[in-house]
Amino acid sequence: MHLGLLGTGNVARALAHGWSAAGHDVLLGSRQPKERTDLGLPVASLNETAAHAEVLVNATPGTVSVELLHSIGAPALAGTLLIDVGVGLSDDFTELSHPNSSLGEQIQEAFPLTPVVKTLCTMDSTVMIAPDGLDGPSTVFLSGNDAEAKRTTGGLLTDLGWPASSQLDIGGITTARGQEHFALLFMGIADGLSSHTFNINVVARPSA
Repeated sequence: MHLGLLGTGNVARALAHGWSAAGHDVLLGSRQPKERTDLGLPVASLNETAAHAEVLVNATPGTVSVELLHSIGAPALAGTLLIDVGVGLSDDFTELSHPNSSLGEQIQEAFPLTPVVKTLCTMDSTVMIAPDGLDGPSTVFLSGNDAEAKRTTGGLLTDLGWPASSQLDIGGITTARGQEHFALLFMGIADGLSSHTFNINVVARPSA
C-alpha cells in the first residue's frame, strides 16, 4: 500500500521503517521537507504526502495535529483512512491537552468524511515495530467507528508483527480516550522500570 506518515519524529520514522520492511511504499510528510533530507527515508510536503497515500498516519504532536490536518484540508483527506497514533501532552509530560476528550475524537469530529482509527499510542516507538522483542505477548488497541477502516488497520498492524491475537478492538472512536489517557500511567511505569521499552497485556479469565 501507499502509506503517508505525517511527521518526521521517532514514531513516524520507526513506523516508516517497519512498514517499508514489510513491502509498503512509505512517504514522510513535513512542513519543511527540504530540511529533512537526512532521514534515509523519502520526505515530501504535507499535501504531497496526503495525495500519495492510500492510508495516512498522524504521528505529529497531539497538541498541533488538528491544526496541521486543517492545513491539508478536509477535501484532500475525505475518504482516506487516517490512523492516529498521537497523544497531546504538556511539555513536562504531566498533563493531557485533551483531558475530557481525545485527539482521535477531535480529528474525527473535524473531518467527518475521513475514517479515523486510534491505535499504537500506548507504547514506545521501539515496541510499535518489534512487539516480539518483549518477554511475552502484549496488547495493541483499536478504536474507531468504521469497521472496514479497522480491518485495514489490523492488517497493517500484523505487518508490524502484531498477530490478530494481540489486537483488541475496544469500540468506537470515543474509546480513544482510554488509549490516550494511559499516557500518564505509561510515564509512571517508565519511571518505575527506568525504561520505555515495555507494553501491557490484557489477560482474560479462561473460557469455560
